[in-house]
Amino acid sequence: MGTNNLAGAWGEAVAASYLQKKRYKLLASGYRCRFGEIDLIVTNGKYLVFVEVKLRKSDSFARACEFVDSKKQERLRTTASVYLNQYPTELPCRFDVVEIYAKDGVNTVRPKIYHWEDAFQ
Repeated sequence: MGTNNLAGAWGEAVAASYLQKKRYKLLASGYRCRFGEIDLIVTNGKYLVFVEVKLRKSDSFARACEFVDSKKQERLRTTASVYLNQYPTELPCRFDVVEIYAKDGVNTVRPKIYHWEDAFQ
């Protein structure tokens, strides 16, 4: 596993743990189809939430969520549609972004985490 893959997996695990502490239930991680990938799929009982995780060492250049541009949002929406065809739900859906700032990479003891609910308004 490469450095970026290791960091990505670590960031997704940190985000999943954070969301579970907020009483979200993890349904899937790293969901893939031919259109793209969704990092985490969770529910809080009110919503089915598709989560994009963004990991950075700092926000000195730009906020991590700013890298979820319209093209990325469209790929996520298409991938979410495929998921919903496989696993239909009555719950309304939304797209969240979890930003993780880890100045020491995977060795960061207490990364800063920001959760942006309904990020694709």
